[in-house]
This record gives sequence, structure tokens and C-alpha cells, in this order.
Amino acid sequence: MSALSSVSRLFASNNPRGYHGCFMSPTLRSLYALLLAIGLLVGSLPARAADDSAIFPLSDVKPGMKGVVYTIFDGDQVEKVDLEVIGVLHNAVGPKQDVILVRLLGDKVQQTGVVAGMSGSPVYLDGKLLGALALKLGTFTKEAIGGVTPIKDMLEVEQSSVAPVPTGPALPPNGPIKDTLRVPLPEDLAQRVAAGSGGFLVPIETPLVAAGLYPETLARFGSVFSAWGMAVMAGGTAAPSPEDAQLKPGDMVGIDLIRGDLSLSSGCTVTTVDAGRILACGHALFGFGAVGIPLSRAHVVMTLASAATSTKIISTGGTIGTLTQDRQTAVMGTLGAAPPMIPVDVTLETPGAEKKYHFEVIESPQLAPTLVATAVYNGIIGSPVYGEGSTLELDGTIEMKGHTPVHLLDLFAPTDQPVPAGFFVATDVQAAFARIYSNPYERPQISRVDLHVKALAQRQWAAIDNAWVEKSEVHPGETVAVKVLLRPYRGEPFIQEIPVTIPAQAARGTLELAISDADFLNRNVQTLALSAQGQLAGLEELIQLINRERHNSRLYATLLQPTPTMLVEDKEMPNVPASTINVLDQRQNVGGARLLWQSTVGEWSVEMHEVIAGQHMLAITVK
Repeated sequence: MSALSSVSRLFASNNPRGYHGCFMSPTLRSLYALLLAIGLLVGSLPARAADDSAIFPLSDVKPGMKGVVYTIFDGDQVEKVDLEVIGVLHNAVGPKQDVILVRLLGDKVQQTGVVAGMSGSPVYLDGKLLGALALKLGTFTKEAIGGVTPIKDMLEVEQSSVAPVPTGPALPPNGPIKDTLRVPLPEDLAQRVAAGSGGFLVPIETPLVAAGLYPETLARFGSVFSAWGMAVMAGGTAAPSPEDAQLKPGDMVGIDLIRGDLSLSSGCTVTTVDAGRILACGHALFGFGAVGIPLSRAHVVMTLASAATSTKIISTGGTIGTLTQDRQTAVMGTLGAAPPMIPVDVTLETPGAEKKYHFEVIESPQLAPTLVATAVYNGIIGSPVYGEGSTLELDGTIEMKGHTPVHLLDLFAPTDQPVPAGFFVATDVQAAFARIYSNPYERPQISRVDLHVKALAQRQWAAIDNAWVEKSEVHPGETVAVKVLLRPYRGEPFIQEIPVTIPAQAARGTLELAISDADFLNRNVQTLALSAQGQLAGLEELIQLINRERHNSRLYATLLQPTPTMLVEDKEMPNVPASTINVLDQRQNVGGARLLWQSTVGEWSVEMHEVIAGQHMLAITVK
């Protein structure tokens, strides 16, 4: 029963003489007019998706039907856009997952087409909710053709709300789920919308709004964001307001990835709001399933029309809740408290000044490594005290609840390639995050990241050119001077001496003495150990392995002998007897043992305060 008919019945029951015409008293006429206006207003509001009677059945959808979609073009004003149903694509996305093909009508959409950020805009037929605008027809199309995700498919996301939080380390093999979704058009519909052969419906791009993101950062990491199906653009932040959480269908929400001195948020349109729970987008954001990402109120600054991809330019306001589900047909969230984020502090120090940045990054195994790298790189290159050509020294920690902190200590010199040293710092931090999150033992709870980056003058780098020892025959306990010829970048060669004392347990005969950089050693013992991390005892042992990695600002001398080394979990056992190896070969479970066919007798190093590169092998005879 409509609100208008309810008002009419109310007056009919309380006014036996009739409620029309001059028989109604002036007071009663005024009251009737007020209630009539309220009834008309209530009757015009969008129906709630939680009410089955307010849902338009997919089986009743026919080509040519007229409807409306609610969205925002600028400000916070939800506008109505007329549309026409073209047809229904059955099983388009998957078994029993249909798509309704529609044509948007009106002057605005003729200019903009289907706009990035419209994802989730609620669609109504006969005043009943049909679904959410979620797909668009290719690029450079002359008409605003879109695909609607049926509301019944979106409501199924609620049934997945008890799914466990995923622990997978990375994106799907072919990229984000949303990025792989392509719905082919049948030939008859492709001709009707002038799509031609090979026409596809693809998810509407999600605006990825950045405030404080430098163009150089976008140039380095923009391809990653594009692979997520997001259109990166400049945006801003707005002051929080008490009205931020008062959402209605057609409003926009921000999904906050980074907050602080740099903010990065994607935006979607709200489809339904019911008892503090919202559905939005009409397609996956990343396709990660159960998630915990902060939600904020988003405001549309303007809609930028483009022949390629029109998009909403948005700003994000106060935090209003948590995104809890990221599924193929919708994203779902709850209004209220936001989940915790990872605090990241970056300090850039130069001889003349110091600059500090603070960020918060979402705790996501799939996204956090890249987001932290983006924030770190942006903080380094954006500081006025940073200049290209400097060598960067990284000293940082990644703190986790219940575990030893991961220590990051390395030196990064600029190269002749067009890649700044700051990028190597960022990717080194990213690699450490990826190792931690990809561990098969437990989901890490990262509590804090603190990075100190010191800029040193000029390019501090040297290559190992040659090496020699005073004498080639030595005895156990004897100390020999190893001399290494180093050739620095655009500098005079110089000799560095490393005193090496032959251990008493060294095998007799000819041994190898490796003069090398850190990378040579990490590629051998360390890489083999980390490659079998599934056989370690747990996350703590993995952290210990990471913390034992050699640093590239040191020059190493490593004495090797031709006896096996056994790696058991995070332990190195050199000079393993052949009898032990034979016993382990006969056992089916050897506790994650791996073999190296050389053993380290001793290792020595000196701090060089510059990046060392290369290696040189020497032969020493132990008498």
C-alpha cells in the first residue's frame, strides 16, 4: 500500500462527511495537506533492499522497461538518472549469476557516459530495487551502456560474512579478480548497442584518490594500481563531520588504504543501507573475501568528463566503519568503529636537515607490502632535503606482537639507470613485508614500522677488482692478511686489508677463500634456507633468518671447505659426517633438512661505509 493511499484512508475513516472539497474544516485541510506532502515524500524515497517486497524480481525484467539509477555528479546531492532495460544476460558472470544490460538516458550521461565511481549506484524499476550499476561497455562508446548486478546476488555476500580472514600472501595469478572479469555480449545485443563484434562488459573503474602523492611516486607504482582496476587521480581530504555516517543509497564511501601525510582511498557508491550494514560497488574491489579495511565518507568534488574514462573526483571525510567483505558481486561493510591500521614512521636525515613523515597503512597480506613501499618512497623523494645522487642508508625495524622485531639495515647507492636510490629502499622494505606476510605459520600482527633513512653525500659504491694473500700455504691458528683491491665510483682504486685467522678445525688440503659482497653470501646459504621456509619451526625462526642476512656495506671473506653443510630449520650444521647423511636419507621426514656441498669454516668482514659489489675466489692450502 502506498504512503499516499494510507494518508487518504486515514482521513476517510475520521471524516464521515468526506475529506474532499469544502466540507473539510480549514484546520483539517491544513493537516491533510501536511500529511499528504509527507506521504508523497516518503513514497518517493528509494526502497530498502532488506524488504523482499521492495525488490524487483529478476524474472519480471523485460527489454524496454523504464527505470532510474541514483548517483552523485557533484557535491553530496544524489541525482536521479533515467534508464532503459536492453536485456538480461543469463549466467554471464558465472552459474546463476546474471547481468542486466541497461542504457542510461539524459544530458549528463550523454556527456560523461558511465563514470568511474558509479559502481554500486542503486537501480530501481517501478520503485523497487533491481540491483547496482557495476559494469560498463568497453571504452570510447558513444552511448552510456551499463551492466547491473542483481540485488539478489549482492545480498548473498551477507551469507559469506562468517568466512575466515584470508591469509594468502599475494594477488591471484592473473591479477585481481575484478580485473579478470569480462562479460561478452551476445551478437544480437552487441548490434543493438553498436558494440560490434567482441564487445565486453567490464567492471566500472574505481577512483583511487591520492592526497599528497607525488607524480614521481605515481610513475613508479601507478601500474600496480591500474592492475587493481583503479583510476588514480588527485583528490583530497575533508574535515570529519557528525553527519558523515548518515548514509543513504546513492551516497559515496571511501575505502581507506593509507592515511596520514599521504592518503590513498578508493571510492564506491552505496547501494543499500540497512541497520548499520551497507552494500556497495556491485563488483569486487580486490576480490579478497573477508577483509578489515576502514570506511570513510566520500564527497564528490566534480565529475570529470572524458572520451576515454569519465571519473568522479572525490575527497574523503571522517571514518565511519569497516569494510568486512570483498566478494565478486559486492562489497559489504558495517557502520561504527574502524579496524586498526599499521603505523609507519619515516625519518629522512641529511647533513643539513631532518624531515619526518607519519602514515597508517591497512593490515592486508595482499596490499600492505606495496602500500608501505609507496608511502616510504613518497616520503623520501618528496622531502625538500632529499637530492638525487645521494647514497641512502636504511636503518629500520618492523615490530610484531609476540615476536622479535625484523631489523632492516642496508646501503643503497644510485646507479646509472634512471631508477632513484629511494626506489631501492622502498622495494627492500616491500620485500621484507612480503616475506613476513607470506609465511605459512601464522598471520603476523604488525604493530609498528619505524624507518630511518640517512642521505650520504655522492655515490658511495666500490667494486671488488682483485684480491690476494701474503702466502698461499698456512697452518691452523695462523693469521694471514688478505688484501682486496677496490675500485670506487669515479675514484682512485685503493687496497683494503682483512685479517683472516685460520680456524683450528679447518680441514687439511686446498680450501677456497671467497672475497665477496653480501649478495653473494645471501644468494647461497641464506636463499636456500628461506626457500624452504615452510619447513621451519615457525615465524620466529623465519625472522631470525631474515635478521642474519649480510649487509651490503661490508666486505666479506669466507673460508669454504668441501664438506657438506646441513640446514635444519633455521640452524646451519657444517661438516656433517657422511654417516649422518645416510641415516637421514633413509628417513621419510628429516625435519626440513637441506644440504649444501660446502661448509663455512670461518667468516670475517669489515665495515666499508659504501656499497660493495662483486666477488673474487682465492685458493689456500692448509698444512
